[in-house]
Amino acid sequence: MIQDYFAHETAVIDSGCQIGANTKIWHFSHIMSNCILGEGCNIGQNVVVSPDVVLGKSVKVQNNVSIYTGVICEDDVFLGPSMVFTNVINPRSAVNRKNEYMKTVVRKGASIGANATIVCGHDIGEFAFIGAGAVVTKEVPAYAMVVGNPARQIGWMSEHGTKLIFNEDGLAVCTESKEQYQLENGKVRKL
Repeated sequence: MIQDYFAHETAVIDSGCQIGANTKIWHFSHIMSNCILGEGCNIGQNVVVSPDVVLGKSVKVQNNVSIYTGVICEDDVFLGPSMVFTNVINPRSAVNRKNEYMKTVVRKGASIGANATIVCGHDIGEFAFIGAGAVVTKEVPAYAMVVGNPARQIGWMSEHGTKLIFNEDGLAVCTESKEQYQLENGKVRKL
């Protein structure tokens, strides 16, 4: 079978992994058993992808990121430098809680900033934007922009990553793409 992805000579890829075409895995990264990495992913330097993690197409993982068992990232997700997921709510060194891993899903197009922490069991909505250093302790709605510790919502973001300003009718236009968005009942959708 022809390998149609790139792995740096210092990268470690365990058995049972599925790695999509044109994916790049850089220096000192470890892809553990039974992971699925979609096409066109970029796995930065010193990244750990724990067993059974699933990454969709075109996921960009920056340097020093830890993605633990129970995490699923859909297509086009961005994981900023040194951000981390957790997978157990109450870890103890002397207590084995592998049967208590909680699932976290990062939906299509979401971005998570540098040094952010995502506490397990809290999904991130489509195109949500998690600010650098944020600590996410609850669900994040689609298109929401959250910052701080604990993370709190301060606005809405377009699919292009620009802040949306809604008028009195709940309409906003992305300054970059000119796409329109509607805010109704605390939820945003692209028109």
